[in-house]
Amino acid sequence: RSDTMILFTIDPLSKTAGMISLPRDLWVNIPGFGYSRINTAYSSGEGNKLPGGGPGLAMKTVEQFPGVPIQYYAQVDFVAFEEAIDAMGGLEMCVPERILVSVIGKEKKYPIKQGCHVYPGYLVLGYARTRKTDGGDIDRAERQQLVIMALRDQVFSPENFPKMVSIAPDVYAEASVGLRTNL
Repeated sequence: RSDTMILFTIDPLSKTAGMISLPRDLWVNIPGFGYSRINTAYSSGEGNKLPGGGPGLAMKTVEQFPGVPIQYYAQVDFVAFEEAIDAMGGLEMCVPERILVSVIGKEKKYPIKQGCHVYPGYLVLGYARTRKTDGGDIDRAERQQLVIMALRDQVFSPENFPKMVSIAPDVYAEASVGLRTNL
C-alpha cells in the first residue's frame, strides 16, 4: 500500500507549481476494483499485474479525484529516501514544534526539536511518516510538505547550489536504487 501520495502540478507557462497531499484513507473508486481506500490502488495494480502495474492504477485512481490528468509518477522507497538525504549531508528542517518520531526497526522514539536543525535520513523519514499526533493525517501531510520544501530550499539555495551540483551523482546513485518513475 502507498504510504504517501502527493499530487504535484507544474505549469511551465505561468511558472507555478502546487502540491496537495492525498489522505491515505480517502474513499475513492479504484477502476476495476470498486470503492476502497486510495492507498490500496497501488497494491491492487501490482498484485493483479495490471498494465502499468501499481503506478498505472494509482495514477488512474488519483486523476479521478481532482479531475486532472496524471502524466508522470515517481515512487521512492524508504531506504532510498534515507540514503539520498544522508548523501546530501542531512536535511535542515525548521520544525514548528517538538515531536517524538518512530524509526523503522527501532523500539525507541527519537526527538525532533523545535527550530532549525540538520537531521539524518532516518529521522527525516520518521518525521514525515509520524501519524500519532492530535491532527492525525492533516499534521502528517503538513510535515511531509515541510520536508519537500526543506529539500527544495536546501538544493536550490545559492550558497548550497555548487555543493549540491557536485554531490548530485552520489545523491542520484543512492536514490535511484529505490526510485521508479516514468519521468
